[in-house]
Amino acid sequence: MRALHRLALALGLALLGVSPLAAEWLVRLGVTGAAFVGAVAGVLLTLVLARGVHHSLRLLLAGVIVGVVLSAARELVTLAVPDVLQAMQAYMLGSTGFVGWGSCAVMAVVALPCLALAWALGRVLDGLALGESTAASLGLPLASMRMALVALLALATGVAVAQTGLIAFVGLAAPHLVRSLIKTTHSKLVVLSALMGGLLLMAADVLARWLVAPQELPVGVLTAALGGSYLLWLMHRRTGRGGGLL
Repeated sequence: MRALHRLALALGLALLGVSPLAAEWLVRLGVTGAAFVGAVAGVLLTLVLARGVHHSLRLLLAGVIVGVVLSAARELVTLAVPDVLQAMQAYMLGSTGFVGWGSCAVMAVVALPCLALAWALGRVLDGLALGESTAASLGLPLASMRMALVALLALATGVAVAQTGLIAFVGLAAPHLVRSLIKTTHSKLVVLSALMGGLLLMAADVLARWLVAPQELPVGVLTAALGGSYLLWLMHRRTGRGGGLL
């Protein structure tokens, strides 16, 4: 998903972001839409190549192949339109320094309905956690629910990435931190994870502004270092106990 995110953002910036005729709202809308389309297309392309989610190894290999090919396509776009290189670098590092109230409004308008729908789909997530056969025996429409979840994930992720850039590992670390503190259903886990993600991002942003003050580190670099280290430690600890990360 992230590779197609980058390609879609590069195309959006190349078509709108460097055009003197493009209004600011049009650029914002176009880049946000490109990120959303890229997120959906990335997931669907990986699932098509992997022929579903039943084989973990095939899914992993498909994701790697899609990432490599799309990263090469993104590099071709930046070579063809060098003016987008600086903007793409800002997106790659991730930063909250250029997020204004307009961006906050866009993210809030999208996040609140997505959280409400994710809450409503909590029963489906509870069923999937028990295994596909068990979920099917409970009468859950797995195919349509998967598509709804992919659309929700792509919309929320695409809008956030379009406003702040790629801020890595917050979405992965937050649910594990919540699970380590409290045992709850997926409906509540979704909301608590969103709140935990916001708290982690705020703490990382304050730390990024303080570490090398008066300069500011890109917050995405800090979350990648800290979040990646936490997940590696968590994976090592759970593997030692005979369990998996998820």
